[in-house]
This record gives sequence, C-alpha cells and structure tokens, in this order.
Amino acid sequence: MSLFDQSQEFRFDPLRLAARPTAIKAVFVLAGTLILALASQISVPMVPVPITMQTFAVTMIGALYGWRLGAATVLAWLAEAAIGFPVLAGGAGGLAPFAGPTAGYLASFPVVAALAGWLAARGWTGDAVIRSFAAHFVANILCLAIGGLWLANLLGIEKAWLLGVAPFILGAVLKSALAAAVLKGVRIYTGR
Repeated sequence: MSLFDQSQEFRFDPLRLAARPTAIKAVFVLAGTLILALASQISVPMVPVPITMQTFAVTMIGALYGWRLGAATVLAWLAEAAIGFPVLAGGAGGLAPFAGPTAGYLASFPVVAALAGWLAARGWTGDAVIRSFAAHFVANILCLAIGGLWLANLLGIEKAWLLGVAPFILGAVLKSALAAAVLKGVRIYTGR
C-alpha cells in the first residue's frame, strides 16, 4: 500500500460520517467545536503560548471525522472564536488571538486536522499503532513548525524555539501516544 495511493477507499471510518446526511454531519461539527472548546480549557498557563489539549482534540477530530469534515470542524471552531465566543485557551475569543503569539498555531489547526484525517484514511490509525502515533506526531510537529515560524516573526528565532517549540515537544509525544491508544481502543470497540 502506497502512502500516496489516491484511489484507496477510506479504511478507518468508525463514525461512518462520509455516508451520513448533511444534517448529521452538522451535528458532528457542532459537537466537535464543543469538544475543541472544552479541550482548550485544559491548559497549563505559559508565556507566550499555553500548553493545552487543543492539538490532541484537533488530531483526534481529523482522524475520527476524516480530513474534510475534520478541517471544516476546526474552521467552524476558529470562526466561533473570531466572532467572540470564549472557545480558546483561557476563555479567549475575538480577533486578538489571531494576531498575537498564538496566531500561527491557530492557523495550523485546520491543516493539522486534515493531515491527521488523511493519514488515518490511509491506514495510519487503529490497529497500526506505531503508524497512528507517527501520524499524530507528524501533525503535532507541523503545528509547532507553523506556530514557531509565526512566533519567530514576532520574537526572533531563538526565543521562538525556546518559548514556543522546545517546551511542547514532550507534550507532542505524549498526546500522540494517547491519540494512538484511544484510536486503537475505538478500533477494538467498533470492531472496524
């Protein structure tokens, strides 16, 4: 099986969202934005970027919802934040987070969800625990890279690395391992 085989059918779809009516998908998007809002509140305050469970939720939504609906769900959550709903870390909302130190991380989230969903659809999840871990880890590192680049623009490369990337690598490993374990459990529970 090639990683880039575009003709392959989705192999991991425990929620069977691709075949569901639009109204059901809308309910899942709303539920996903709620999960993302809750995950955002699980945080360790740090300056200039807090440690949160957002990336765990983003990659899980991508893997469970598929790349298209996963990215759409994250975009809906970001839209909620932009219009002022307190759905980001620390109850933040409005436009300020999209221009401050966390803007690069926020901008990466739809891409990260899409990547996790795309890899999951190609077998990088469920029973393939090592590949599942790798898929989530790559997605987390992509988030750190995009967020770190934005932060480097504001603070310089060295400070961006020290404050916005290096402290989050261990968390990326742990969240990726947790995601792989949860998805293995979903695979066992659903029998798919």
